[in-house]
Amino acid sequence: MSKKLKILVIRFSSIGDIVLTTPIVRCIKLQLGAEIDYLTNSSYESLINKNKYLNKVHIYNDNFKSTLKNLKEQKYDYIIDLQNNFRSILFCLFLSAKVFRFKKNTFKRIWLIYTGNNRLNNHIVDRYFTAVLPLNVIKDKKKLDFICIDQKIIGFDVSSNYISWCIGGSYEGKKLSPLQISNTINEIKKPVVLIGGDGDQEISSQVLRLCNYKEVFDFCGKTNLMQSAFLIKNSQLLLTNDTGMMHIAASFSMPIISFWGCTKPSLGFSPYMSSSKSVKIITPTTFRPCSKHGKTCRVKQEGCIKNISSKKIIEEVNRLIN
Repeated sequence: MSKKLKILVIRFSSIGDIVLTTPIVRCIKLQLGAEIDYLTNSSYESLINKNKYLNKVHIYNDNFKSTLKNLKEQKYDYIIDLQNNFRSILFCLFLSAKVFRFKKNTFKRIWLIYTGNNRLNNHIVDRYFTAVLPLNVIKDKKKLDFICIDQKIIGFDVSSNYISWCIGGSYEGKKLSPLQISNTINEIKKPVVLIGGDGDQEISSQVLRLCNYKEVFDFCGKTNLMQSAFLIKNSQLLLTNDTGMMHIAASFSMPIISFWGCTKPSLGFSPYMSSSKSVKIITPTTFRPCSKHGKTCRVKQEGCIKNISSKKIIEEVNRLIN
């Protein structure tokens, strides 16, 4: 009997990027029958620790020496480096295994941002799969994998008919304003759950002040990642900026209305294999991305996403829920 391959997949962060690696994990397992381990940061363990295609999840807690010792004991045949940064390259250098590395296509992204000429023309998941082409692993054209276990949400009935709205974002140029959000909520008159982290509480409190419609439930900073995912999964529809939770929602095959300003779907991070009802609303101000991660905007300081009209959002929400 031939020895079963042992493969380590590396992706340290962040929420969306890790969830977007799950098709690779699934296809390696099903097509090669390999034993697959995953190396990630401790903050993101819950994203993949229930993944049925993984043998073990190794956690990196900023202790390189200890983590490396544990990994060396596994005697991997191959490493799939989907992070491709200094830390992942360092791990690969000290592990005696053949490495297959994801190429970031930095020049093509810069070219798109500064010229509008898209030489990428594919999704980030497609780019991940180029790393495993030498292993003859091919994309299966199925959705992302995310296991959402039932959660207890205090003070809210998840069986009710409601909409979830992820109001956060890593940068201001990726976030709708409180006015855009409240104007929409006041018109659609549908129970809305606001989802975000501690840093989004200022926005959520402004939304609540601006809302005439009272069935708005603020869970920003009050739920962990799995509880937020559970709220999204049980909602009728998700409205979201370009966030990691958007990719979790895509794994549920639910309708998503996503908003794009300084980042654009052309960069390759739109919801992957999501519901056919999903809609991408892109700022009318500029057709090309302003920056790689939405940190800067070429149009206005607060971000060109602020030029998306509430009227357009309301039209799309009503079309999907009625």
